Order: sequence, then structure tokens, then C-alpha cells
Amino acid sequence: MKESKFQSELIKDIKKMYPDAIVLKTDANYIQGFPDLLILHNNKWAALECKRDDKSHHQPNQDYYITKMKSMSFASFISKENRKEVLDELQRSFKV
Repeated sequence: MKESKFQSELIKDIKKMYPDAIVLKTDANYIQGFPDLLILHNNKWAALECKRDDKSHHQPNQDYYITKMKSMSFASFISKENRKEVLDELQRSFKV
């Protein structure tokens, strides 16, 4: 499955999980390495970097931004292999 198709399906599922949330696709040309998706829900936010699979290459700065944003709120790499676990973590993060 292409990363773009995975990302599109993921956005639909997040919107089903959190109908009132705002899901934004970020501009890869603005800040290199910034996560693909920003999710705003109530007074919480999360950032997700979509990968085609667990073995997909990380672009420069992606690890930096995931680590930095995880220390602020919630951020993670997400792929079809870890999707359930990451969405479960996201749900716990939004409930805190």
C-alpha cells in the first residue's frame, strides 16, 4: 500500500474516532522532517508521521521532531504494522 493511501485511510479513521477533531496535513516543503499530520482535539494535540511500513526510511529531522513533540504532547511514527498500538496510545493521550 502506498503511503498516501495509508495516510488517507488513517485520516478517515481518526475523523471517525474523533468527529470534532481537526486533522491537518502539514506542508513537507515548509519544515523538512515535520510530521505529516497534526490532530487537534479539545485541549489536546498530537502529531503523526505516516510511513508505508516499519522499515521505511526516516528523512532527516523526522526523529528529532517526533522526539521533541512527544515531550510536549503526543507524537509517533505510524505504519500499517503499528497502527493499532499507536491509535490506542493516541486515545489514552487524549483521555488524560
